[in-house]
Amino acid sequence: MFKVYVYQKCSTCRDALKWLDDHGIPHTVMAIRETPPTSAELESALRLHGDDVRKLFNTSGIDYRALGMKDKLPAMTPPEAIDLLSKNGNLVKRPFLIGEGMALTGFKPDVWKKTLLGS
Repeated sequence: MFKVYVYQKCSTCRDALKWLDDHGIPHTVMAIRETPPTSAELESALRLHGDDVRKLFNTSGIDYRALGMKDKLPAMTPPEAIDLLSKNGNLVKRPFLIGEGMALTGFKPDVWKKTLLGS
């Protein structure tokens, strides 16, 4: 079963949940702001995204801009970035789907279809 971290007011997150339901893909919904992904989940996603930590960040978010992450992120080590993400769900790119050997950030129907359905 997949775990999907979402922000309920995010239309992209709602679209992703609808897509999962429409395709009969079992999942558990987690509130990303209240319960951010764990460090272990984020580390797994980082490996699956070719160790590009930027792919895990919500670069268009208010918190990202308010914290000046555009300038700070390049100097951060992966463990520092993971620690920050695990404590502030607003910084995590959403929706964030994690499952056995799989992690998706953001919702692009074609990518989700290919990754989750193999077509």
